[in-house]
Amino acid sequence: MPRDRQILVFVGIKSSVVAIDERSGTEVWRVKLRSSDYVTVLWDGEALFAANAGEIWRLDPAHGDILWHNELKGMGRGVVSLASARLPQTSIDSTIIAEKRRRDAAAAAAAGG
Repeated sequence: MPRDRQILVFVGIKSSVVAIDERSGTEVWRVKLRSSDYVTVLWDGEALFAANAGEIWRLDPAHGDILWHNELKGMGRGVVSLASARLPQTSIDSTIIAEKRRRDAAAAAAAGG
């Protein structure tokens, strides 16, 4: 029987990014960034970004390896917010889930609940 794809939850905490297995809660990997407590994390469906102390990193989501790092010179050391222009991918699974939610909501409304 094929093994299900591992789903990771990415946590930014205490100058690190930690990947946690969503089923077991087990830590899969951890990478230390610059020494600043607050870490912003963005997963855009394809790329994993982390930022803290005015710098940004792109990380390999499977292993935590640093793919690139930009110090954002001249911008200071403040809290960084992140966004991506990548369009969300629509998969068959998400379409099926959305349709099931729509049907469940319609059934609940019809039942008066």
